[in-house]
Amino acid sequence: MGNCIWILLIFIWIRHLSGLELETETGQLSREVLRKAREPEFFEWLKRVRRRIHEYPELAFEEYLTSQLIRSELDSLGIQYTWPVAKTGVIGTIGSGSQPWFALRADMDALPIQEMVEWENKSKIDGKMHACGHDVHVTMLLGAAKLLQEQRKHLKGTVKLIFQPAEEGRAGAYAMIQEGAIDNVQAIFGLHIAPQIPTGTIDSRPGPILASAGRFLAVVQGNGKTKDPILAASSIVLALQQIISRETDPLESRVVTVTLVKGGHQGDEIPESVTLGGTFRCFTSEGMSFLKRRIQEVIELQSGVHQCKGAVDFMEVERRHYPPTVNDNEMYKLAKGVGVKLLGKTNVAKAPLSMGAEDFGFYSQRIPAAFFSIGVMNKTLTSTWLLHSPYLFVDEEVLPIGAAFHAAVAFSYLNDNAQIM
Repeated sequence: MGNCIWILLIFIWIRHLSGLELETETGQLSREVLRKAREPEFFEWLKRVRRRIHEYPELAFEEYLTSQLIRSELDSLGIQYTWPVAKTGVIGTIGSGSQPWFALRADMDALPIQEMVEWENKSKIDGKMHACGHDVHVTMLLGAAKLLQEQRKHLKGTVKLIFQPAEEGRAGAYAMIQEGAIDNVQAIFGLHIAPQIPTGTIDSRPGPILASAGRFLAVVQGNGKTKDPILAASSIVLALQQIISRETDPLESRVVTVTLVKGGHQGDEIPESVTLGGTFRCFTSEGMSFLKRRIQEVIELQSGVHQCKGAVDFMEVERRHYPPTVNDNEMYKLAKGVGVKLLGKTNVAKAPLSMGAEDFGFYSQRIPAAFFSIGVMNKTLTSTWLLHSPYLFVDEEVLPIGAAFHAAVAFSYLNDNAQIM
């Protein structure tokens, strides 16, 4: 019996020493990739890539030039890839081809916004802009690809590089998943720029971090005479607000917001119809089902009160509803630990819950995932405007940090899980 106890203690000690050795190796690799990413030549390459993407923004499922640039860079790095995936997506592969498989993701699409910042690399496409930082996301992932490829002999598994189209309202992640983007993948990691936190910092939280989101579009039909759709629509807008204030738990975060109302064109005529639309959000599938049902009931019944007819479309085909983005606890701990090694404990914060939505939630529904925000705020550069602003301006010092963070998380995950497989 005594011998068995000693053998068990020795085994535990050996495992402890192995863990320390693995921790040291992971920490060294993390610091090395950040040092490499910050070398002047590497940093200049990152800036050139980002600015080329920024100058030619493309909307959802139209990212042909962006996809071509990505493929060109992967070719120059000697990285194999699959294309097209979900029309314009690209999936690169680095490593041995053996398990474990780990994925890094970046979205590629821009927004229909006119850039108002005057600088030498301003968008050259009228009415289109990378106002959500997806040009930065692509660049950081290409930077990670270069770092991983240079250290591929140290990879204890395989990394998938997912360059995804159509995050902005078109559920590109869902389309990528349907075409096999995360088949055989054990876990996934993603980054998003955050203008509200300083460059050199990151934040996230375990569990739910971003809301589920859906949209609705309703038509209230009157007769242009006594059946007034404007009056009916006004009642609908007011009644929709009461769903949250009177029918839901005040301790649960839920949103119903009307963002669109279109009526007549004449000041002395009652229009035949009014169109209104908006968004609804929460953190559970049960909550989404409840909000959807009540929105439909309110629109139809309030229209009837005013002798009009109301019909609502939840646009689930062309505007698939996004699930909440939920961080797996173990993946969150791993990525947070890497962030601390790279940036220091004081530069890694716990993020608040957000009612914003991201189609990264489709990945987190299926496999363990971690989604982190990475700061781009630099007050000396006036890079303090929020996402989706025509004045968004990004501190490019984030590029090597994000590239290194991506690569270090991949190294860490493969090192940890190669011991288990």
